Amino acid sequence: MGRTRTYEWGDPASSAAAVGLSSGLDFLRELQAGNLPAPPVSATLSMSLDEVEKGRAVFSLLPGEEHYNPIGSVHGGIYATLLDSAAGCAVQSTLPPGTGYTSLDLNVKFLRRITVDTGRVRAIGTVVHSGRRTALAEAQLLDATDRVLAHATSTCMLFPLTAP
Repeated sequence: MGRTRTYEWGDPASSAAAVGLSSGLDFLRELQAGNLPAPPVSATLSMSLDEVEKGRAVFSLLPGEEHYNPIGSVHGGIYATLLDSAAGCAVQSTLPPGTGYTSLDLNVKFLRRITVDTGRVRAIGTVVHSGRRTALAEAQLLDATDRVLAHATSTCMLFPLTAP
């Protein structure tokens, strides 16, 4: 018997249009509060932005079978998505209005297997350094007992946003 999963998401264009109008921190707080629709990837993976403050962002996910790879554990791409989101949003939380970012690289180290038995996991991203053109962030993926499951570093490019 097959398994199914249904989910919905809001129009990503409305959130994208709001990027840069306020500080990155204010933008992320609006997403967290539900005043802007979360990105579709959040619905696809069932992940959430749980905490955000300047220089720090926390995402979480409850692993399910829908996250599995063919060998019966959570796919590494799910780890990477959580870590990239936490690191990138930590950088975004430091940006002034009119400034955007994009990831230049993501270096992930997988340390432990995740299954449905692992329970909720959370990725905590923090900014390590921010300059005029680039920022460096790191993130850790932790289980409920704060055991490190994976960690990552990310370099982000900073740039001025222009009106469409």
